[in-house]
Amino acid sequence: MKAALSTETDQAPPASPKRILYIQPGTSSFAGIERVVDTICSALSDKYPADFDIDVLYTSEHKNRPHGTQSYNTIDRIVHNRRELMSVLRDVIGAKDYDLVVVPQIEPTVICMIACIGIRRNFAMHLHGNPRLEPSHLKAKILFFLMRIYFIKRLTYVFGTSPRQLESFKAMFRSNVRQYWLPNPVRRFDALQKPEGEEGCVTFVNVGRFSFQKGQDILLTAFAEAYKLRPNIRLKVVGYGDGEAELRNQIGDLGLAAVVSVEHHPDNPSPALAASDVYVSTSRWEGWSLAICEALRFGLPVISTDCEFGPSDILVDRRLGLLVPVSGGEELVRAMLYYCDHLEEERAHAEFRQNFIDIYDTERVVDVHADALRIAAMGPAPLIA
Repeated sequence: MKAALSTETDQAPPASPKRILYIQPGTSSFAGIERVVDTICSALSDKYPADFDIDVLYTSEHKNRPHGTQSYNTIDRIVHNRRELMSVLRDVIGAKDYDLVVVPQIEPTVICMIACIGIRRNFAMHLHGNPRLEPSHLKAKILFFLMRIYFIKRLTYVFGTSPRQLESFKAMFRSNVRQYWLPNPVRRFDALQKPEGEEGCVTFVNVGRFSFQKGQDILLTAFAEAYKLRPNIRLKVVGYGDGEAELRNQIGDLGLAAVVSVEHHPDNPSPALAASDVYVSTSRWEGWSLAICEALRFGLPVISTDCEFGPSDILVDRRLGLLVPVSGGEELVRAMLYYCDHLEEERAHAEFRQNFIDIYDTERVVDVHADALRIAAMGPAPLIA
């Protein structure tokens, strides 16, 4: 497994740029994976124009996709069903002699490789979640099975967002495919002054898609218990998703409507982060966690569930935050109470947190991604048969 964070690369540019195609997920919102792909492809095109010719395929309309011209080549082929998707994938991937096709997650990779049967291409699968927990429905189980018994041998590389995620994948699929750890880029935000809130109150914040995976139900249950003991605490739940109605119902059922706000900042969570004191992540699983990294950008201490990998790969120093069981419960409540009672001394570590997360700046991480693409795009492409 390759893993290195450098500030520069000494490699000479190739005689001709490597032709790289990234596939964006066919989702409706421009969020975690979509933002990572956009950020990395923009950075690669800006910093290494002589090395890479980057295309990005969009097959769905994202509600909050950034407007304006991107530095990479955008291919918009909106599809409405699986049959159209297969046709577009085969058409786009076959239309240009790509040196490497990068696909996020296991299910889309299998679909992409099925669509390209008979075409010679190097495929890199980029993991973003927890492959052990994701095959939860029949379609996913079938696609995971096809990856395990057939397509995994035809992959050129497996990219991952954390070292332990890659090790988990390797064990689960008994994989001998080469792996490369690619840290996610953490964007910078414009400096914001902390707005005046309720005097004497401590504000917790959570940012993420409203879903079972992100565990806002775990957070609300613990917050309700902590509120009984510290009535000066407040909570901001920031995000989007189909689970919003259920989230609001739980807030009402727990009697927290006056102290918990549901906020939407689809493009930039900085207003909520700047107005808060402690970040709380209660995900049941993660591949990494950009939300935790962005909270550290603001110098916030972090409480996070220790969900196998991701948060524990980031929170490697006690000054960064605390890990609690995935179930949350009493330990999550105790962690929240700790920060309520020790907030001033914890604020002394704010600069340490901000300096720590600098290692994941886009300007540094792009070099690691560039090295991975050079290696994965080497050699003749296998025939997908």
